[in-house]
Amino acid sequence: MNNIPSVDLADFLSGDPKRKQKFVDEIGKAYEEIGFVSLKNHFLSDELVDELYKEVKSFFDLPEETKRSYEIEGLGGQRGYISFGKEHAKGKKEGDLKEFWHFGQEPTADANLIEEYPPNVIVEELKDFNHTGMEAYRMLEKTGIYVLRALALYIGLDEHYFDHWASNGNSILRPIHYPPITEEPKGAERAGAHGDINLITLLMGASTGGLQVLRKDGEWIDAIPEEDELVINVGDMLERLTNNKLRSTIHKVINPPKEQWSKPRYSIPFFMHPRSEMPLNCLEECIDENNPKQHEDITAGEFLHQRLVEIGLIKE
Repeated sequence: MNNIPSVDLADFLSGDPKRKQKFVDEIGKAYEEIGFVSLKNHFLSDELVDELYKEVKSFFDLPEETKRSYEIEGLGGQRGYISFGKEHAKGKKEGDLKEFWHFGQEPTADANLIEEYPPNVIVEELKDFNHTGMEAYRMLEKTGIYVLRALALYIGLDEHYFDHWASNGNSILRPIHYPPITEEPKGAERAGAHGDINLITLLMGASTGGLQVLRKDGEWIDAIPEEDELVINVGDMLERLTNNKLRSTIHKVINPPKEQWSKPRYSIPFFMHPRSEMPLNCLEECIDENNPKQHEDITAGEFLHQRLVEIGLIKE
C-alpha cells in the first residue's frame, strides 16, 4: 500500500443496503490497517473551500502585531490565534514550524451541555472570516457524524451510538499556515511525528504536499488525496475507545526540498472531539481473549487535558 485507501460517502448515503455495507467494510478495514482514508462526496462545496482558503490567507497576511492581538492567554490555545513555534509534537522540544487559528463549537440551544465552551474570537479586520470558518465547521461536523455512524456499525454498535457525543462536541477547526522556511530548521519540522488526540480528524486538501503516514512496517508513505477528497484519520480517543482495534496512526508534515523553502503551505484540519463527559472506556465489543483490555478508564475531557499539557498548549 503506497497511498491511503479511497472511499465514497455516497455509498453510505445511497439507500442501497449493499452499497452502505460496502462503505462500512471498506472504511473499517482501512482504519484497522492504516488508520487513514481519503473520502469523496463529503458535504463541503468547492465554493466554500475556495472562500475559506481566501479568508485564511488574508488572516495570516495580517501584520504580526494584529495577529498577536488575537492570541488569548488562559485558553490553552483552544480559541483564536496561536503564534509560530508554540506547539510541538508530544515528546519533542522543537516547536513546529507553523502558526494557526482555532474555531470552536457554537452549540445549539438544545445541546444541554454540562460544560461551557469559550466563545470564538472575532476578527474585526475581516468581515467574512468568522462566518466562512463556521460554515465550513458545520459541513465538516456533518461529514464526521456519518463517518462515525459507519464505524459504529463496523464495531457492532447501534448506528447512532456517537451522535449524542459528537454533536455539539468540543471539536476544533484549525486553519494552519506553514510560512516559507528562511533558515536551516535544526531538527524542527512543519509538524513533528504525532498521533491526533480526538475521535477522527477531517483534513481539507493542503495547498502543497508534505503529509506522510507511518505504515505498520515502519515505512513512511505520502498521503495524496484527489483534489476533491478529504483525508480522514483515526485519533487517539477512538483508538482507546476501540481497545486499539482502529488505529491512530503516527503522521507528520515534512519540510519541503530546499528549492521549495520559499513556498508557504496552508492546511485546514477539523479535529472532531466528543463532549468532555464521554467515557473513553474500552468498548466490550472490542475486548476478547486475544485482545484484552489495554487502557484504563478515562473521560474525553480528562484525556484532552493530559495531551494539551504534553504538547505545550497548557502549562501546569
